[in-house]
Amino acid sequence: MNQSTSSRVLALVSFLLIVALYVVGIVSHGILRHIVQTLPVWPTVILGLRGSPWSKWTGLPCFLLWLVLMVNIWLLLAGLPHLLSGTFSPTEIALTIIIGASSLMGIVTGIRMKSGTKVLIAIALFLLLLLLQLVALRISFLPGISHD
Repeated sequence: MNQSTSSRVLALVSFLLIVALYVVGIVSHGILRHIVQTLPVWPTVILGLRGSPWSKWTGLPCFLLWLVLMVNIWLLLAGLPHLLSGTFSPTEIALTIIIGASSLMGIVTGIRMKSGTKVLIAIALFLLLLLLQLVALRISFLPGISHD
């Protein structure tokens, strides 16, 4: 797969992840929380649609974090040690599979993609998006956002 095609795949799986999280928000009555949580994923959609090699470095940190969160939900559901708590409807559980699969496909595509981006720029983009995703998750749990 060439770099332009890989970028478009990253855009597609990013968009799928965003839509799945919006549906989670709709069924759990917390759409604002999920809009905030997905803001850092949008650069990958935009850059990926433009065929930008930077889409690899904006996507990977978000995909990694979302996959870790989904794995923790699955561990919770299986009664195994986990970091999260909560209850999940059958629809939400089905959506964790879509989010996890999108994240995994994004990670595999990103790892295989040759971006040609300079190392310092790649590291900076990765760390910036990781920070933005972590901040967005934290903000999404603030009163007024978490219970819209």
